[in-house]
Amino acid sequence: MSRYLDAGLFLLLAVLWGFSFPAISVGLEHLPPLLFAAARYDIAAVLLLTAAALTVDDWRPTARNDLAAIAGGGVFLIAGNGLLFLGQQTVPSGVAAILQGLVPIVTALWAIPLLGERLSPLGAVGAAIGFLGVGLVIQPDPGNLLAGGTGARLLIVGQVCSVALGGVLIQRAGPTIDRLPLVGWSMLVGGLVLHTVSLGTNELPTADMIGPVSIGALLYLGVFATAIAFLIYFRVLEEHGAFEAALIGYLVPIVATVASVFLLDETIGLLTVAGFGLVAVGFALLKRRAIADAVGFSTGVGSP
Repeated sequence: MSRYLDAGLFLLLAVLWGFSFPAISVGLEHLPPLLFAAARYDIAAVLLLTAAALTVDDWRPTARNDLAAIAGGGVFLIAGNGLLFLGQQTVPSGVAAILQGLVPIVTALWAIPLLGERLSPLGAVGAAIGFLGVGLVIQPDPGNLLAGGTGARLLIVGQVCSVALGGVLIQRAGPTIDRLPLVGWSMLVGGLVLHTVSLGTNELPTADMIGPVSIGALLYLGVFATAIAFLIYFRVLEEHGAFEAALIGYLVPIVATVASVFLLDETIGLLTVAGFGLVAVGFALLKRRAIADAVGFSTGVGSP
């Protein structure tokens, strides 16, 4: 029964995160991007910290490593998602979701200088194939790298790099605080950073921003795609480990693409699909040992 429950939660999480990309696209028609992102994490922070206060004994961070983890997570893992909202002003939500498949690859690369991990020759090939796949998704113009939608897609790549860095910084800090308040405080910090940048770019709330569509998109993102989704993610992470949790990132783009096609009438080109396939192949090469362990085989000695 637990196995079926976990499988159901895995699929539910993919759906919640998959639908977040078209929800962002819809919300951006009414809300400025950075303010939109900040409000999303405001809602999630209030819900998660309330849950933490009710269920966790030591939910206030006091240790230096906990504060460092919250700072790194808030600035890079949470506030870095503001780049996604900026990019999705012009990038189709399905393409934005596909680019998220690069997160595990970039995370492995950040871990080399920050966590002292090594990258084998085959792992390096996997990383290179993954970036080649991203090149197919972005499809840059060699004569003008900022032409068309290239600049916006590069913003999303920047978001991927920021999110990956935030995850590694949290791991490096070695927090001892429970995950629920850790994420809640990180979202509070990230929301404050986004509000600061939003004000600096003259994004001011106005009455005409408030409507059923904008409120619906904001509530979906803050409550379902963030607060509830992260609680499910932590269960998957604790029950099955980081490798299985990372696989969600390869189901989310499929859900997001299908949702975007049917709900927003978006189209995804063959090169974009091929690029996603290369990113998945790159991940498989980079994480081949984890895959082998999961299916009961051994790849011998060496780092991925």
